[in-house]
Amino acid sequence: MSTSVAYLVGIGVGRREIGGVLTRYPEILGMRVGRIIKPFVDFMVSLGIPRLAIARLIEKKPYILGFGLDEKVKPNVKSLEEFNVRRTSLASIIAQYPDTLVVEKMPQVISLSTGPVLKHVDFFKDCGFSSQQMRKMIVGCPQLLALNIYVMKLSFDYFQVKMKRPLEDLVTFPAFFTYGLKSTVQPRHKMVTGKGLKCSLAWMLNCSDDKFEQRMDYDTIDMEEMEMEPSFDMNSLMQPWSDDSDSDYEDSDDDTD
Repeated sequence: MSTSVAYLVGIGVGRREIGGVLTRYPEILGMRVGRIIKPFVDFMVSLGIPRLAIARLIEKKPYILGFGLDEKVKPNVKSLEEFNVRRTSLASIIAQYPDTLVVEKMPQVISLSTGPVLKHVDFFKDCGFSSQQMRKMIVGCPQLLALNIYVMKLSFDYFQVKMKRPLEDLVTFPAFFTYGLKSTVQPRHKMVTGKGLKCSLAWMLNCSDDKFEQRMDYDTIDMEEMEMEPSFDMNSLMQPWSDDSDSDYEDSDDDTD
């Protein structure tokens, strides 16, 4: 067993998963543990992500080990912190959306400077968001920058045409774009409107299926519950992965613009 594989098994990567990990990202075999893999893992741990959660991320997306720690990862984390993303929020953001770590030109995107910006920012401009609104959305939900543009367009079209809600609702809850349109947004929206309820996007989406079913039995909506901030249970990441696709996120450059 190579030293890199032995190290990954040591932090919790399943022995049964190693074959798939190496098939998808064989470059791991050429990585030095002390120079590349361990420093990356240690940095993730320093952000508050448990080693077992990191192991699960590697099982799912082994290419994250190839992210340039000093070239991209640390500068992007620093940029997020400088623009008031709370340190306590970084762990959950990165654990759910590790591709945020290597977003190109993160400082320019967050500051919305006149320099080069991502196509995601152009998308938000086309949707009608102001620079101030975009800044608030990206700082509040940096994972937006890792989402598939085509999928985002579908979600925005549904939001605008079917839900007929103001743009400010997306500024308040930008995580709307991270939910599956057909699997979550559409069915929940239909159930909410069918009951004649008026609620925030967070109240409708930021809960488990079981919790949502309970909410559909409500006669009135608890305002305090509706205003709760999105949360993420890190323990959920440490469970074995399902075979569900994560196609909402950028895998290539063949998005439809």
